[in-house]
This record gives sequence, structure tokens and C-alpha cells, in this order.
Amino acid sequence: MKSLKPRLLTAVIGIPLLLIVLFVSELWLPFTGIVIGAFSAFMIGEYLHARKMLYKFHLSIPCIVFSFLLSILVTTKFLYILIFVFILTAFAVMIFKHEKTNYADVAYSVFGTFLISFGMSAVPIACASSVSITFCYICIFALPWMADAGGFFIGASFGKHKLCPKISPKKTVEGAIGGILFCDLTAVIIGLIFSFWVMPDANINFWALILLGVIDAPVSILGDLSFSLIKRSYGIKDYGSIFPGHGGMLDRFDSIIFTAPVLVAINQFIPFITVG
Repeated sequence: MKSLKPRLLTAVIGIPLLLIVLFVSELWLPFTGIVIGAFSAFMIGEYLHARKMLYKFHLSIPCIVFSFLLSILVTTKFLYILIFVFILTAFAVMIFKHEKTNYADVAYSVFGTFLISFGMSAVPIACASSVSITFCYICIFALPWMADAGGFFIGASFGKHKLCPKISPKKTVEGAIGGILFCDLTAVIIGLIFSFWVMPDANINFWALILLGVIDAPVSILGDLSFSLIKRSYGIKDYGSIFPGHGGMLDRFDSIIFTAPVLVAINQFIPFITVG
């Protein structure tokens, strides 16, 4: 439990900032894409820095610019053009800078940029397609973080069987089960709060929320392990140090990169909230 204090400090600082972003987004929806784009660009910088590629500007600048613009343009008719231009730029860089850049560098930077930007761009997509931006924000950020909290507390208290020791030695099977329970319980609580107090006239689909909770927790673990594997491959502990107890922004949002698209996918077929 020695890392509990810095985790709580991060929460005390981070939650009010997210609430401010939520408040402004409720007033002006495009703000969501701008903020998420900025987050994505910062995470791409951390990701490239892990392989000492941040200062290879012929690669890092296109990746950072693309990640910023994707969240802004993801719900517009310019999305396809943006992706096409980015792919062309990446291969043009490989050709004209072939003496300094190899395919491995391009593959690492382009794949990571698509992975991070794709996952984070699900946030503005979810907000644009839902009847409640607040509901989307809470589910997207609270569920994977509660899954992480459940895994931390249950794993620290009862964990005996290692889940994936060579990648993340502290993760346990018991912690994973605790994460699923915490995540599902949080989803139901969010539904109850919206059903009774926030949007009493709306129809909350609790079955969809339960499904989201069941899927979010293991997908969250998959996201965490995936980026942990990249860190282990390059011999680094954290992608950054901006969050005490959590490392960099990519260390904190790695699970959301994987879980945010889950919410979008489920909501397309089984809407969480309907009005009328």
C-alpha cells in the first residue's frame, strides 16, 4: 500500500481538472476534441521519447500533429483525408530521410500514433453521439480507473497468483477479479445516480452498463499490459513523471486508450441512455 499516498494526490489534482474540462465541454462540445487532442499529442511525445525518437523531428512532428488533429476532426468529413495525408507523409519521410530513418522507426512511430490516437479519439466520438456528455466522461474515465483501483486494493490484500509476472509483476488474478467487480459495481452506481437524480426522465439501460463493466475491466488490463510490455522492451520504468505515483500521462491513460472504444462500440448497438 506504499503507493497509495501518491495515487490519492494524483486523484486530488486530476479530478478537479477533468471536472473543469467537462464543464467547458458541456457549454461547447468541440472543446472535448481539442483537449483530448492535446492529451493525445502529449502521450505521443512520451511514447516516442521511450525510444529516443522525440527529437527526430521529421518523424515526431507529423505524429504529434496528426494525433492532435484526429480528435478534432474524427467526427467530420475530413477524417479520411487526414489519415491519408499522414500515411503519405510517413512514407515520404522514410524515402527522403532514408539515410537517417529506417522502416523500424517508421513502423514504431506510425503504429503507436494510430493506436494512441485511435483510442483517445473515441472520447469525442462518444460525447458527440450521446445524449449526455457528462455520462460519457464519467464512464470513460471512472470505469477503467475503478478497475485499476479494485485491482490494486484486492491484489494487495489477497493477491497470490501472478497474472503476467514477466510484464507486470504486481498484477494478480485476484486483483483482476477485484477489478471486474469494482468496475461493474461502479457502472451500476453511475446508472442509478443518473436514473434517480441527474436524468430522471431518461431511460438507463442497466444491462448495457453491466456489459460495459464486465468488458471494460479485462480490456483495461490488456491496455495496461500492452504498454508495460513496450516499456519493458526498451528498459524504462515509466513514460514520464507528470503524475506522482503513476508516471507519465501515457502511464495513466494507457487503459483508457483501449476501453474508450469499447464504450463507443456498445453504445452503437445498445444505447446506454435514451430519451422519450
